[in-house]
Amino acid sequence: MAKPQEKLAESLEALRKLQEQGIVAVRSRDLSRTHRERLQSNGFLKKVMKGWYIPSRPDEAPGDSTAWYASFWDFCAAYLRVRFENNWCLSPEQSLSLHTGNRTVPTQLLVRSPKGGNKPTKLPHETSLFDVRLELPNEDEIVEKDGLRLYSVPAALAASSEIFFRQASTDVRAAMAMVKDASDVLAVLLEGGHSTIAGRLAGAFRNAGRDRMADQIIRTMKNAGYTVLEVDPFESAPPIILDTREASPYVNRIRLMWEEMREPVIERFPAAPGLPKNVDAYLKHVEEIYVTDAYHSLSIEGYRVSAELIERVRSGAWNPDDDENDREHRNALAARGYWQAYQVVQESLEKILAGANQGTVVDEDHSKWYGELFGPSVTAGVVNAVDLAGYRNGPVYIRRSMHVPLPREAVRDCMPALFDLLSEEPEPAVRVVLGHFIFVYIHPYVDGNGRMGRFLMNTMLASGGYPWTVIPVEERDAYMAALEEASVGGNIGPFVDFLAPLVNAGLEGKAAPKLPS
Repeated sequence: MAKPQEKLAESLEALRKLQEQGIVAVRSRDLSRTHRERLQSNGFLKKVMKGWYIPSRPDEAPGDSTAWYASFWDFCAAYLRVRFENNWCLSPEQSLSLHTGNRTVPTQLLVRSPKGGNKPTKLPHETSLFDVRLELPNEDEIVEKDGLRLYSVPAALAASSEIFFRQASTDVRAAMAMVKDASDVLAVLLEGGHSTIAGRLAGAFRNAGRDRMADQIIRTMKNAGYTVLEVDPFESAPPIILDTREASPYVNRIRLMWEEMREPVIERFPAAPGLPKNVDAYLKHVEEIYVTDAYHSLSIEGYRVSAELIERVRSGAWNPDDDENDREHRNALAARGYWQAYQVVQESLEKILAGANQGTVVDEDHSKWYGELFGPSVTAGVVNAVDLAGYRNGPVYIRRSMHVPLPREAVRDCMPALFDLLSEEPEPAVRVVLGHFIFVYIHPYVDGNGRMGRFLMNTMLASGGYPWTVIPVEERDAYMAALEEASVGGNIGPFVDFLAPLVNAGLEGKAAPKLPS
C-alpha cells in the first residue's frame, strides 16, 4: 500500500506535467478528482471558481494573494479562450496599458465579446472579470500578446475614452510614442469615419510635441470630406517629449514616471545638505551603523537574524556547518552575504563622496554588490551560480502585490535607462526616492531586490550628503504599502512621506532604529 508521501508525489508529478505544458489555469478535467483533492489539501492547488484552479505554494498563509496575482493574466487568457474561443478581446483601455508594460492586476478586467453576458464573474481577492456584449474591431486591429487578445495600439488609441487620456496619461503617452507614422492611426480613423476621434488624437499628438503627426491627421481627414475640430484631451503639457525612435515602450514608461513624480518628491523631501567635508567621519558612521542596518534590512525580507548572529558572521567566527538546521543555515548565509555586500557598497560610497557621478558608479558597481550578497549562498550550494550571472531570465512576482514586475526582456532595456536617469538627475532627493522606487518597480533580480534597492537608496543619499538611513522592520507594512501605492496607483506621495521623516531624523542627529533587546 502506497504511503501518503508517495501518493502526494504522484499527484505532484501529474501537476508538474501540466506545468511543463505551460498550463497555469488548471481545469477539473486536467486532473483526476483524487489528484485535485490531494493537491488542494496539501496547499499545492487553489480553487479560483467552479471547475478552475491555479497552482500554489503550501507555505502561503491563508488569504495570501501572491499565487493569484502571479497567475492572473495567464489564468484570464486561458479562461477566456475556453469560454469564447477567439471571439473576444480586452477593452481598448486595458489593451493600451498592457502594450506599454503596465501589467498591474486590475480590480475588474473588462472584456468585449459578441457572446458576452454583460455581467461580472467573481475572481479571488476582490477581483473580477466583466464581459460586455459588444462587437469586436476588425481582425487586423486585434493582436495577441502572451495569450491575451488586445486592440492594436492605433485601434486602442482611437477607441479609448477621452477621460482615459487624463486618468492614465502615462499609459497613453507611452502608447502614442509607439505610433511611428500617421498612416497607422489614419487607417482606423478613415475606415470608421471617426472625425471627432481624429480631432482628439490630433490634439493629443500636438500636446506631445508631434505637430507633423497632428497636421497630417487633420489634413488627411479633411481631404476625405470630414470636418475635424482639434481638441487636446490631456490636462497638461507632457513632462518630457519622448523619443519615438526608442524601441522599448517600457523605457518610455519609466522616463514618463520619473518626470511626473519629480515635483512631488522635491516639494516634500528635505533639502540636501551637500557632500560632506569630512568624508572619513561619514564613512565611519556608515560602518558603525552596520549591525542595525543589517538586522532591519534582513528582517524586512523575512530572515530571522539577531545582533549576535550578525556580529558573529561579520567577525568571521562562524562556520556554516555549525548551524543546527536548514533555516538557521540560510539566515547565517544571508547575514554573511549582507556583510560582504556592505563592504563593496562602502567602496562605491567613497567614489561618490570623492565627486564621481553617482549614476555611473552604481551602474558599474551594482553587479559587484549582488555578487557579494549571494556569494556565500552559492558557495554553500543553496543558490545556483548562474543566478549571479546578471539580471533574471524569467518572471518574478512580489509577495501580495498587484504590481507585476517587467518581463525579462524589458529589464535589459530599463536598467540602463534607470542609471542614465540617476546620472542626469540634478536633484539628490529625486535620486534617492525614485532611484529606490524604480529599481524595485523593475525588479531586475530573482531575489534580493529589496536589499539592493535599499543599498541603491543609501548610495543616492550619500550623493546629496544625507546620512545613511535605516528602514525599520517595525515599519515594514507601511513601507510596502507606500511602494504598492506608487507601483499600482502611480502616486509617489506616500513613499516620499514615509522616507522623509526617517531621513530628517538622521539629519537632526537622532539615533537610528533600535535593535531588539
